[in-house]
Amino acid sequence: MLPKKNRVDKKTAEKIFKEGWFIGSPNLTLKFLIISGGQKQISFVVPKTVSKKAVGRNLLRRRGYIALSKHFKNFPAGLRGVFIFKKHQDDVLMLENEIERVLSKIN
Repeated sequence: MLPKKNRVDKKTAEKIFKEGWFIGSPNLTLKFLIISGGQKQISFVVPKTVSKKAVGRNLLRRRGYIALSKHFKNFPAGLRGVFIFKKHQDDVLMLENEIERVLSKIN
């Protein structure tokens, strides 16, 4: 899990959803803004359409943070982003590959 200072808060997430750009992949979508200066902040969102139970949604969020931890240092400074799950994905390696592909599109 990322430290709280590296996760997007609710107010920033609302701003990202209103004004941000997006990059899609088969299982994830990244909505993001790049703000000059500051540190990078990234969070995961799992809609109820992906998993009805909170236990399943929390499991996906935790797996997302595990996959993100290996690539977090490679994201540009000042990035504020929210990964949104499109469908249920149990495989952490698949999530890592998708995060890496999204990262290559940003840089």
